[in-house]
Amino acid sequence: MNTPAAASLDRQDLEAFWMPFTANRQFKAAPRLLARAEGMHYWTAEGRKVLDGVAGLWCVNAGHGRRDISEAVSRQIATMDYAPPFQMGHPDAFRLASRVANLAPEGLDHVFFTNSGSESVDTALKIALAWHRVRGQGTRTRLIGRERGYHGVGFGGISVGGMVNNRKFFGAMLPSVDHLPATHSLQHNAFSRGLPAWGAHLADELERLVALHDASNIAAVIVEPIAGSTGVLIPPVGYLQKLRELCTRHGILLIFDEVITGFGRTGSPFAAQEFGVVPDMITCAKGLTNGSIPMGAVIVRKEIYEGFMTGPEQAIELFHGYTYSAHPVACAAGLATLEVYEREGLLQRAREMAPYWEEAVHSLRDAPGVIDLRNYGLIGAIELDPLPGKPTARAFQAFLDCFERGVMVRTTGDTIALSPPLIIERSHVDELFGTLGDVLRGR
Repeated sequence: MNTPAAASLDRQDLEAFWMPFTANRQFKAAPRLLARAEGMHYWTAEGRKVLDGVAGLWCVNAGHGRRDISEAVSRQIATMDYAPPFQMGHPDAFRLASRVANLAPEGLDHVFFTNSGSESVDTALKIALAWHRVRGQGTRTRLIGRERGYHGVGFGGISVGGMVNNRKFFGAMLPSVDHLPATHSLQHNAFSRGLPAWGAHLADELERLVALHDASNIAAVIVEPIAGSTGVLIPPVGYLQKLRELCTRHGILLIFDEVITGFGRTGSPFAAQEFGVVPDMITCAKGLTNGSIPMGAVIVRKEIYEGFMTGPEQAIELFHGYTYSAHPVACAAGLATLEVYEREGLLQRAREMAPYWEEAVHSLRDAPGVIDLRNYGLIGAIELDPLPGKPTARAFQAFLDCFERGVMVRTTGDTIALSPPLIIERSHVDELFGTLGDVLRGR
């Protein structure tokens, strides 16, 4: 389908938009414009069909152009475009919170709505700090993230995050933040299938931080069950379980950042259920509305919520929120999205497709430059040996070549990351990895 208005943009038309996480000069010299999407595909402004290998940006789990979602959004915006969330409410906010809580691990049954994964992370960190204070443990102010972690772009998120380029340009971060070591090790775990065997002991680094600061000063640990944006780092066998045990022992809250892994990416509604580990809070976004309307959430344990429910009944318990928390149109999109997931069994589909997906990922083992392959559920990573003196160039060129051949992938450093819509069929898997294989082999 051709879209002349989009295709006719010239360089000056492109100039005003400062694009996020983008090589702006490279893009504006040779723009890649998407104009339409349906099912597993995008169409460019010139009308070229492109297979979506990354679910938009880890978010379009049910595939593009879902009529049930767009019609729910249309009905809601025509009925009530906005409702204030402070001291007021609307029915769909409560319905959606109940639906999300019902999908979450047992015991996590209260939901605070945000507008993005970044806001979800900062909200969870603030809740953790405030909860310790309201229960008389206000010295617990230290936050612990992990090296190579990605927790959005708010100051809280980049402080507990561990991706160097997201941090180095912005000077001082939040004070009182430490980091656990990353679990990724090419030496020990290269070409593992599923969970790698080596690395559970790295959770014990939390004991070192407890010895250094004392548990009475540590509020929370935040990790991604599977670290996505840093290159798909899969947790070692037993690592998350050990982290949960240590946090419980020392009274430290454990937060799982499931902005990427939430809503079916691993084969369960949340990775917490997939790995059998229940955190104290889960942050989510992306798949909550199938990427159609910005929305995020923090799911918390009942004990945390109830810890704030003290004092006079007319008093505000948590001084935090956003103008667009539980926005009516976003809630409509969320309810329609969860209905699609349930009706089509999409929250479990990654488990069904995982064996075929795994074989496809590891079919690239002999491709030139490949130094590691990682997979879990419907997530995959191809790590490439960087070109001498040109970090990121090899993967970025593969990204460009794939796009020209009608397949969209994502890169982070010299890793190609994959996370297709959960509606993917075997024929799509074959096309995706066939194209990747040809590109990497120079065919």
